[in-house]
Amino acid sequence: MKTSNMRRVTPALLVAGFPLCLAGTVPASAQDQVDEDTAVVLEQIVVSAGRNPVEAQQVGRAYTILTSDDLEETQTRYVADALRRVPGVSVSRTGNNGGLTQVRLRGSEANHVLVLIDGVEVAGTSDGGYDFGALQTADIERIEVLRGPQSALYGSNAMSGVIHIITKGGVRNGYRVSAQSEMGTDESILGNVLVQGGSDRFDVAVSAAASHTRGFNISHYGSEKDGGHNVTLNGKSRVDILDNLFLDTSLRYTERRADTDDQDWGVVIDTRSHTQTNDFFGGADLTWVLMDGLFTQKLKSTGSDLNSRSEGQGYRSGYDGNRYHASYQGTLAFELPDLLQSAHSLTGALEWERETFKNAYQTVYTTKIGHKRDLLGNIVEYRGEFSDRAFVTGALRYDQNDAFKDTVTYSTSGAYLFPQTDTKLHASMGTGSTNPSFFEQFGSVPESFVGNPDLKPENSFAWDIGVEQKLWQNRAVLDVTYFNERLRDEITVVSDANWISTPENLDGTSKRQGVEVSIGLQLLQNLHATATYTYLDATEPDGSEEIRRPPHSGSLTLTYGFHDNRGTLFMDAVYNGRMRDEDFATWPATSVTLDDYILVNAGADYQLSDQLTLFGRVENLLDQDYEEVYGYNTQGFTAFAGFRATF
Repeated sequence: MKTSNMRRVTPALLVAGFPLCLAGTVPASAQDQVDEDTAVVLEQIVVSAGRNPVEAQQVGRAYTILTSDDLEETQTRYVADALRRVPGVSVSRTGNNGGLTQVRLRGSEANHVLVLIDGVEVAGTSDGGYDFGALQTADIERIEVLRGPQSALYGSNAMSGVIHIITKGGVRNGYRVSAQSEMGTDESILGNVLVQGGSDRFDVAVSAAASHTRGFNISHYGSEKDGGHNVTLNGKSRVDILDNLFLDTSLRYTERRADTDDQDWGVVIDTRSHTQTNDFFGGADLTWVLMDGLFTQKLKSTGSDLNSRSEGQGYRSGYDGNRYHASYQGTLAFELPDLLQSAHSLTGALEWERETFKNAYQTVYTTKIGHKRDLLGNIVEYRGEFSDRAFVTGALRYDQNDAFKDTVTYSTSGAYLFPQTDTKLHASMGTGSTNPSFFEQFGSVPESFVGNPDLKPENSFAWDIGVEQKLWQNRAVLDVTYFNERLRDEITVVSDANWISTPENLDGTSKRQGVEVSIGLQLLQNLHATATYTYLDATEPDGSEEIRRPPHSGSLTLTYGFHDNRGTLFMDAVYNGRMRDEDFATWPATSVTLDDYILVNAGADYQLSDQLTLFGRVENLLDQDYEEVYGYNTQGFTAFAGFRATF
């Protein structure tokens, strides 16, 4: 009788193989590693697809994985730029790298997307959205993007999806030191170093990354350049306390400054303004595997401390925020071979979370008095596998909020394999919820924004269905997915004639639907192509198009290896179609259309020796003049060169 896939990768094996599987595909050196009891090679794992890691072929949700190899081949230095190549994703950056950068999934708002780094939620408590402005790729092993509602698994802010960033871990029984440095246009300098090591019972990784640029003028007026700098420190470890007891820890600190320009009655003007942000995150997971992998328990604790300060012409603003999280979950995995050769797992989890917020300065509309709110989440998840072909999941969550009405969310997904035709059908359905942010509840500065403590959480229902097809003797993989979402109680900001703004819940339903297409092609032995296309129809309750969500977007990446793959050439193109934005210089704000644009990057690297690689690239090769946010300049043609060394 054929052994089921869920047995082949038991919870114990998932824990033991977790560092091994982070690269997306199992490394060549590990491909012969097998579990002695089952004699089967480890499969590719999607860490974020459930309360426990899930084999890729079993995932019914729409997802994309970007590995460190993908990022390095295209010399992608910022996570936001990597996400432009993911179907269903739209990116809006206010000017230079380091400026406020919002990422949306399937037409959502930025705070509808949950962002995790090594399992720790990293968005600020102020507005609930994560600013990708200065997040570098230097120490990243992989990026997982799950599209569609994930609130049943992750709670508030996972209403339209999850972006999970997993950093590089240590190595066992040895050590490795990697360093990289580059220089380029606008007096830009980037550098990073990564130290990895360990013994047979533990491993650790420590990294440091820094960037600095003089920048360019992000306003259409004046000549003052807007630059910035960033320093990020990251640490990660794993300890095998016992053969069945594992401790994973992570710490991350980021300090960044970004020069900005103020808005005067809605017009971006040239000023010597800046924002200083300091973030500190940490987490610890204790995993205990019992009964030969039949029962797995996990205790998790995370914390974050975030503060931001902004200064401009005649004003200053800022906030301090914290988030504390603790959870317990237990997973029972078992097989019923007489019932369709099936395998099952049942997970129960309990989560507690506290968020705090305090304005840094007291004004007419805000106080320095702190605010806090608590949440208690109760989660149940089921996974089933039948005859190595059919895979189903279901999750139910009940959140008890002390500041809002309690919330129930659910999700279900499924996948079915047709081995004869190399076809996979996948579908998912679920509900999502996003709580109002502290800014929306209690206001912010400047004094033109007044909070609304009577806001209700936003909630949604969504579903998608797709097919993944292997073609051309498995040299091509095509995936096409249709999605549909309905958002209710959407929070928007309204302003009066005195430019006093306040948030409120909209009546009616915001509608979002579209198609996501991705294809990977092995054109020649050393020539690989990936392409994506997204059609998006996102409208507000009155039928108007949502701002900064292009109806048409796509990407194309070509990589070519030469000289026995010691060298690589790449070309990367991103298309952003025409989209709507708003001109806030008028009252009321008027609709404007931002032109479409194509960003083309190209470059090469060459490995001089086993230890040293040289590289260079150009960005915005066509010197496109475009806007991602109305009123803000963007970068023109730039060039960079540097080296990468490993010891």
